[in-house]
Amino acid sequence: MLRAGLVAILLSLMVHVWAAEVTVSFDTPEQSELYHSLLKEYRCLKCQNQNLSDSNASLAGDLRREIRDQILAGNGKRDIDQYLIARYGDFVLYRPPFSAKTAVLWIGPFVLLIVALAGVFVMIRRQRLRASEKSLPVEESDELFRRKLEKAKRLLED
Repeated sequence: MLRAGLVAILLSLMVHVWAAEVTVSFDTPEQSELYHSLLKEYRCLKCQNQNLSDSNASLAGDLRREIRDQILAGNGKRDIDQYLIARYGDFVLYRPPFSAKTAVLWIGPFVLLIVALAGVFVMIRRQRLRASEKSLPVEESDELFRRKLEKAKRLLED
């Protein structure tokens, strides 16, 4: 009975050991610094909005292990970038490089901003024109209405 209790206690303690995060060690502090900076630059492909250092997904763990192995093999940031992009595409990077594939990501927000500003400009201009039409004397307002009516009739005849 005592043995069974001791085994149960040891097994319950083992769960905490199995759940512990793997400690990553490097030969030099520069390698460790590179590792931690790269984990913040790469996106977890499963979580999509978390970087590799914040993600608990198994795929993120595999990517962290691969990055560690690449660093220990002597590869630099550029080599690791090329390896991961070749394997997973530009999506693995939080800041994808400017290319034909990613042009929409880089230019799209600016185009949308310009379109929105143009829309606001047009709306303001139309409001000013309407306000100026309402402030015309009755004779000029009637004349403007007649011109618009004649234009509409010509368009309908064509």
